[in-house]
Amino acid sequence: MTSPTSQQLYRFLEDRFTCAQACTECARACAVRASLVDPDGSEHQERARRLGIMCAEACDATCRVLCEENRQDEEAIRVRVDWCRSVCLECARAFDEHPGAESAAAACRACADACADFLETLG
Repeated sequence: MTSPTSQQLYRFLEDRFTCAQACTECARACAVRASLVDPDGSEHQERARRLGIMCAEACDATCRVLCEENRQDEEAIRVRVDWCRSVCLECARAFDEHPGAESAAAACRACADACADFLETLG
């Protein structure tokens, strides 16, 4: 196995940081949006609220993993980031159906994109 070039390492670290930053922003947006949804509303509203909470938790956990020293193997990181990407996309779709949730849906999509970019860096 060859060691990565400095350019590959730089891209890896840059994509890792971008993904962690997007996770943080998405977690904030989802937590705020989930708090605005009426918990006694329709089943559809409750689903969006639960997804917002789950997305915030997934993004927060993923950010923590990405910010740690490399204490986990690459496959564990890949699984975590791919899970976060999936949750973000599902949450974005749920928020799309709620007026006023556009910014939270956009944050979810940006996070999913950053996760996908980081996964490409992993190879």
